Amino acid sequence: MDKDKHDIIDDDLYEEIDDEELYELVEQERRRALARASEEQNQKPKRPFPKWAFWLIAFALVFNVIALIPKTFSIPAIDFLITSAKLSVQDEIQTYKQAVVVIETGTSKGTGFAISSDGTILTNHHVIEGEKEVTVAFPNQGLYKADVEHTYPSVDLAVLDVEDQNLPHLQLAENPDYKTDTPIYFIGNPLRFNGIANKGTIIDSITLSDWQQPVVMLDAPVYNGNSGSPVINQDGKVIGVVFATLDHEKYDRVGLFIPVTYYLDHRD
Repeated sequence: MDKDKHDIIDDDLYEEIDDEELYELVEQERRRALARASEEQNQKPKRPFPKWAFWLIAFALVFNVIALIPKTFSIPAIDFLITSAKLSVQDEIQTYKQAVVVIETGTSKGTGFAISSDGTILTNHHVIEGEKEVTVAFPNQGLYKADVEHTYPSVDLAVLDVEDQNLPHLQLAENPDYKTDTPIYFIGNPLRFNGIANKGTIIDSITLSDWQQPVVMLDAPVYNGNSGSPVINQDGKVIGVVFATLDHEKYDRVGLFIPVTYYLDHRD
């Protein structure tokens, strides 16, 4: 178990990311795409220009132009959008997405996910803090008013309830595995986007200076709005809930998630 008092939770999940930072991320991706395409052309001059490079550059340039419009769009690095587009054609990812909701409190936006067919929703405590009722939106079922049923601030989790039946939902892993390099998926509503699927790998556990229980680090593109995103293993079970990012001395910028066992312990 890694414990480092110098690590501080990044504020990006609690505050808006600076537009200039996002613009620079897009510029970096555009330059990398152009460099990769140029290098491949120089190495194999007789080979036709690869379609993947053409579409990658076109995608980057379009979003680069949009990013120049002041206060209209905030565009992050495009890799996570491209990955999401590829993942979203998979049947299982499409199924997972149906259970992931947008949570609106009037002043903020976050993510949650249904864990039962009768409307039990799991999210982060900081997403709904101070609220007794919030608005949630399912991809197909639409808007609902959700009551805040239970809160567990010590592990940054909260349970919401909506009145309906036969809602799409995800299953929780009863005995999840958090081994290093384990591949995972997560789905959320980062930045100004909704229903973005992405993937990553587990790095290690870490005990933060202001937490009594360890959380898990992810090598994954986590952004503002991903708070409350389900972390899903290769068996399609939820093993955790994204809640923050961290600037780590060894691994640089990482995502953090709360093990789902903490919710199961409180529920029992």
